[in-house]
Amino acid sequence: MKKKVIILLVIILLIAFIPLFALKDAEFGGSDDAGSQVVEEVDSSFQPIAEPILEKMLGHELPGEVESLLFCVQSSIGVGVLAFFMGRFVERKKLGKGE
Repeated sequence: MKKKVIILLVIILLIAFIPLFALKDAEFGGSDDAGSQVVEEVDSSFQPIAEPILEKMLGHELPGEVESLLFCVQSSIGVGVLAFFMGRFVERKKLGKGE
């Protein structure tokens, strides 16, 4: 079991770091930027039908640091929910086996 975990961790690290060293001059942009560029190329007169709620309430665009913070909070909540249910399944499995 430990061997599998170590192998998976090594694979994850390789997947994360190989592109950084293999493609030294590449630009790693987000999917939001790529999508908006494609929409601009296809239809230059496109007008979005909705605005981000916080930007509308504040009257200006959120700083990048705040966006990153909100994304981290969102992902932390998601990980917490997943960990809670995974823990429940593990405990249910243990109780069912009588351990």
